[in-house]
Amino acid sequence: MTKTKKKLIVVFTSVFLVVAVAVGVIAWGNKALMVTEITIESEKLPESFNGFRIAHVSDLHNDEFGKDNVKLISLIEKCNPDIIAITGDIFDSHQTDVDISIEFAKKAAQISPCYYVAGNHEQRVPEAYEKLLKAFEKIGITVLDNKVVEIERAGQSINVLGVSDPGFETDYLFGDTEYVLRTHLEDIVKDKESFNLLLSHRPELFDVYEDFDLDLVLTGHAHGGQFRLPFVGGLYAPNQWIFPEYDAGLYTEDGTNMIVSRGIGNSLFPFRINNRPEVIMVTLTNS
Repeated sequence: MTKTKKKLIVVFTSVFLVVAVAVGVIAWGNKALMVTEITIESEKLPESFNGFRIAHVSDLHNDEFGKDNVKLISLIEKCNPDIIAITGDIFDSHQTDVDISIEFAKKAAQISPCYYVAGNHEQRVPEAYEKLLKAFEKIGITVLDNKVVEIERAGQSINVLGVSDPGFETDYLFGDTEYVLRTHLEDIVKDKESFNLLLSHRPELFDVYEDFDLDLVLTGHAHGGQFRLPFVGGLYAPNQWIFPEYDAGLYTEDGTNMIVSRGIGNSLFPFRINNRPEVIMVTLTNS
């Protein structure tokens, strides 16, 4: 064998190994569920809710982690949440499988009370969404599409509000999503003296949440920017495009806290890079 052939073999072998390792790391990163802990402090939080824990699940996109999502359910159960908040895109409109969403909801409801709002993918497949809502009614999932409920503890309460995705009423890309959101918030934000927790799919509308003095907003939709660059953050998010401002984690402005989940599943992009799927555990505390 000539030296040239030996060099070529070494080069091709090296390239193959690098590619194989990269593929393996990406594959692992797309299934390596993790928990992100965030603490929110508020003087408005009643004493009886001090230490109240919320499991925030977003953008499942009918993905599965183990048979019937046993790994995801086990992860949530170990966190011992008081409630579970699901902020949209529980199934995917491109490859819709509502049964996966329903099975997840059945198991989640056995852990803690569940509160849900729809995302843009539910809006795109109305027949599937109707099936989901009927199942949620039987399971006991509280659907908060443009509604508000009270959670009581030891004679004290907080408000849990929810808005459906603006895409139900306006064009997903070019419609006046801010107007739609403001209209619904005007209907349901009535008690600004109490602690108000809002479930909403869209993080890019943070300015609107701030205008309504909401204490905590749980959102998703951005998928963590899909590909996360070190020291930069997410590369792309729907409705925010390149280098999104709100891609993951906690954002605070004038007393309004917004948490953006990186989500769990994928949609048009079948994989994510440097962006593990997450369940966010929010702990509420008063001052």
